[in-house]
Formats: sequence, C-alpha cells, structure tokens
Amino acid sequence: MFEKNYKSEVEAAQKDIDFAANSYKVEFETTAGNIRLDLLPDVAPNHCMNIIGLARAGFYDGIIFHRVVPGFVIQAGCPKGVGTGGPGYRVKAEFNKTPHVAGVLSMARAQDPDSAGSQFFLCLGKAAFLDGQYTAFGRTSDDDSLAVVKTIGEVETDDRDRPMADVTIKKATVTVEPKA
Repeated sequence: MFEKNYKSEVEAAQKDIDFAANSYKVEFETTAGNIRLDLLPDVAPNHCMNIIGLARAGFYDGIIFHRVVPGFVIQAGCPKGVGTGGPGYRVKAEFNKTPHVAGVLSMARAQDPDSAGSQFFLCLGKAAFLDGQYTAFGRTSDDDSLAVVKTIGEVETDDRDRPMADVTIKKATVTVEPKA
C-alpha cells in the first residue's frame, strides 16, 4: 500500500521556525494525560524541525503508542499503528551526547542510521546502550509529563509489546516562546 508523503506539508509548517529567537515545546494530548516536551535544537536541529513540522501538520493526531516495553521505552509515530510506517521521507541521523535516560525523546529508526521519519520513543529509564546510536532530541518538560510517560509504560501489552488497549495521541501542538 502506498504511504502518503508528508514532506511538502511538513516543510510548509516549518517555514517560520527560528531556533535562535525562540524555544519550542511539543505537547501530546494523549488518552493517558498530557506529555510536554522541551526540544534540543542545539544537538539535533533537523529532528526538532521535523517533529515541529509533523505536529503542526496534524500528522500525530489520532496515532497510537504501538510499542510499550516496560522499563525501557514507549513508542509512537507510525500512521499504520504497527511500527512499519512513516511520513514518506527520512531524516539523517544527528547522534549526540544526550544520554538516554527517563523522559528523553529520541527517534526510532531501522538498521540504517539515516532511516528515521516520524516514529519516536520516550525512555522509561536509563538505556545507555542507545547513546550515540539513536538521535536524542528532547526531554519531558516537567514531572507531570514524565509521570504520564511512566503510566503509559505500565499498560498491559501482548507478547509483541503492543498495548492491549490503545493509548492514543489525541492532538499534538507546538508552543513557541521567545527567548529573553
């Protein structure tokens, strides 16, 4: 089945992004609560631009967390809901020194380091073996957001790490704050 390519919609939604002048947050309103994320454009600007563009284009609205591995990660961003879909384009890896610890936002990918697209994961604990192998580009903004991530990380799953009951991103929004 042909996947829709969201590149033009995402690029249009990125036109006014200015990391020098503004800070950006992405918020996922989920069926388990809200997850607010601070982005790290100083270490992964293209990944930050990508998630902002996807959120503004409505790509994440209605998408489920299709993979939950207790104590490790929660993963979303697949339009098919099975872990094999994406936005129809790829983002080059921006590996950096940000440690993969609880609340860190990072991009999922296939074996090819430059195969990231729209799927992301949030760490439930320390996962040092991911450091330098996956692009970390954000973190939860506050304790309440981390608590929601951990709540999702405790849902019942089947033997393929798929939640037994869907946890859905109802809406993704972007907040822009001018830097002082």
